[in-house]
Amino acid sequence: MVDMHLVDLPNPFAGWFARQGWEPHPHQLDLLAQKDLPSSLLIAPTGGGKTLAGFLPSLVELGASPAPGLHTLYVSPLKALAADIRRNLGRPLGEMGLKIRVEDRTGDTKQSARARQRVDPPHILLTTPESLALLLSYEDAPRIFAGVSRVILDEIHALAESKRGEQLMLGLSRLQSLAPGLRRVGLSATVENPPALAEFLGGGATVLHADPGPEPDISILETNERPPWAGMGGSYAAPAVMDLIRNSRTTLVFINTRAQAELFFRALWALNDESLPIGLHHGSLSREARQKIEAAMVAGGLRGIVCTGSLDLGIDWGDVDLVVQVGAPKNVKRLVQRIGRANHRYNAPSRAVLVPANRFELLECRAALDAVLEHDLDGEPRGPGGLDVLCQHILLVACAGPFDADALFEEVRRAGPYSGLSREDFDACLEFAATGGYALRAYDRWQRLVEREGRWQLRDPRRARQIRMNIGTIVDTETLAVRLRGRGGAPLGEVEEAFAASLEPGDTFLIGGETVRYEGLREMVVEVSRQPTREPKIAVFSGTKLATSTLLSHRVMEILADPVCWRNLPVHVQDWLGLQRSVSRLPQPERLLIESFWRGDRFYQCIYGFAGRNAHQTLGLLATRRMEQAGLDPLGFVANDYALLIWGLEPVPDPAGLLSPEGLREGLETWLGGNAVMKRTFRNVGVISGLIEKNLPGARKSGRQATFSSDILYDTLRKYDPHHLLLRITREEAGRGLVDFGRIEEMLARARGRIDTVNAPHVTPLAAPLLLEVGKVPVKGRAVERLAEEAVAELLADAGLAP
Repeated sequence: MVDMHLVDLPNPFAGWFARQGWEPHPHQLDLLAQKDLPSSLLIAPTGGGKTLAGFLPSLVELGASPAPGLHTLYVSPLKALAADIRRNLGRPLGEMGLKIRVEDRTGDTKQSARARQRVDPPHILLTTPESLALLLSYEDAPRIFAGVSRVILDEIHALAESKRGEQLMLGLSRLQSLAPGLRRVGLSATVENPPALAEFLGGGATVLHADPGPEPDISILETNERPPWAGMGGSYAAPAVMDLIRNSRTTLVFINTRAQAELFFRALWALNDESLPIGLHHGSLSREARQKIEAAMVAGGLRGIVCTGSLDLGIDWGDVDLVVQVGAPKNVKRLVQRIGRANHRYNAPSRAVLVPANRFELLECRAALDAVLEHDLDGEPRGPGGLDVLCQHILLVACAGPFDADALFEEVRRAGPYSGLSREDFDACLEFAATGGYALRAYDRWQRLVEREGRWQLRDPRRARQIRMNIGTIVDTETLAVRLRGRGGAPLGEVEEAFAASLEPGDTFLIGGETVRYEGLREMVVEVSRQPTREPKIAVFSGTKLATSTLLSHRVMEILADPVCWRNLPVHVQDWLGLQRSVSRLPQPERLLIESFWRGDRFYQCIYGFAGRNAHQTLGLLATRRMEQAGLDPLGFVANDYALLIWGLEPVPDPAGLLSPEGLREGLETWLGGNAVMKRTFRNVGVISGLIEKNLPGARKSGRQATFSSDILYDTLRKYDPHHLLLRITREEAGRGLVDFGRIEEMLARARGRIDTVNAPHVTPLAAPLLLEVGKVPVKGRAVERLAEEAVAELLADAGLAP
């Protein structure tokens, strides 16, 4: 009997599927049937074969005897994913006898291979947004891309949320001009707003939905030891997580930050009496260390791996049968993506366990679990494309050859994020790319473009190399390489420059799961030796500072406000919330709660904004400024994702007045003007736009040099050209980035002036965890530890809570 699904596939594909005992999934055949659509977006669950679905039309078109030349581009957010796809395509192509060349081109590709690919491109090229932008900047780009027919954008949701996505869409718009018949396919497993992502893809892509498959099997870890009241590491749960690893084939343990991953890995290793093979993977480790872990996972040689967002996406490790998320996930889409790493097979339920790091995170984990099961994904509305990215794109277009400004403007507007771009903003970007702007036009270094006979081009063609060396939109915190001391010392990874500057010879820290001793700094390399027996000082890796999403914050508030929802919480959490209700009030979804109380000679106010850590930090700065102006002597504040705690010497007669929206944005602008946050944001904007070149032929600026020069530029522009394009971009970036002022405005709009103020008799149960964060410093010596423990016990007793 002939399987009806297979008749839609030509040979040798139908025969290959039959020999595997497989049949193509309906969404794979749907995408093949609609292969001539100009733009498609396939939404399929992790493990649903969406990557094969994206390639199948290309493989069928290329056939057994493909013509020479580039046919298909595959763009991934991760270099490791591109390499993984190349391996995965190799087997079926070999078994079907197809002479289709598949190669990857990323930052890890050898220079000789890159040069050959430009002369003789493969049929299918697997790359990243940065490498594609670089290829498009060469003079021979029209020849390289003349025959390209399809582009596959994998994990497009991840790209759409960053400037890398804007860079990619500008590149695709340029590619479409070189190859007008180009067809686009976007692939994703987690999309909260398919129509918006379809518009981002360009031209309103046709959306195809695969069967979502079975619901995941998710639970919240229950341990004999209750989570602590504060802290983010989750180390209390290490014994239980180690048991989960012992009882599973392969477990991925996701941690939200790199430093916490190092600590948790160390805690697991101390409990690993059987010496089970467990690895560590995060972005601060050396490339060699990461590749070693990835190869061991592919070979099935690891029982567990502690990782960060470095393994969120794509790579198919089929033997993973359990995902553990340590710490609240902060974002539902991220959690769905991570859960999908387990049982990476279609129609097989993924198994995941959530591990709250502290008592409050039990609420967030419950909210996240419910959201996943209800298919309620979070996501902020996408704003217009960044003008700093456009400035870089204009410079790269000029590297490829002269261009007409009117034609480039229309081409840019065909990119989804830039469809609403005004001609005024485009001309401002062009002017900046050409001269640096009004205050900088007198300096030769920013005189880069010139208009000749109606077409713009590089003033000096030799500048092309320098521009290409500074390509990209990822601006990392400056880091220094860490190597073992001695000739040819093995690379271990990297640490932040500021952390390295704080080290003295003899200091120890964790990297790659082992303790090392700092020996010295040589030629911008941190030299270390192994010190396995010493207690480490912890490296403050950069990594992402995750804030709880708006959707999750609202869901947590709904749980707090409805005692019926408490039934799904542990009894000790129900008791905690009940005590809060009796002493004060519980936060409500459409209102704001401010508690005031004395403790000793300090007056405290706790504002439950549920706006995320960054927004609460900003609100703390603005509120304490208002207190200072009113003579209320604020002493400090501490913030987390759900609340802001402020303390001072004087009572605040009108707590609600601290949140008055009148003048709040003006206060922000005043504070930001000369602030380090603004300067840091300006530096990032300057690097992306091309104002600041970190990489120079034969040299590289250190972070301090780049920061110093960007600070001088920032102060110069503020004084002499306050309306400069980059200052405008910086203000917009800072407002929605590091200071997250938009979340403050959303918080105030949600409450619409409905503010509940409570004068509590003492520290309240919900405020107590915040007080535990006040003045946290490294502890040295048992005497200081004892004093700290006594202070914690006294605080919890005042709040009516057990340790």
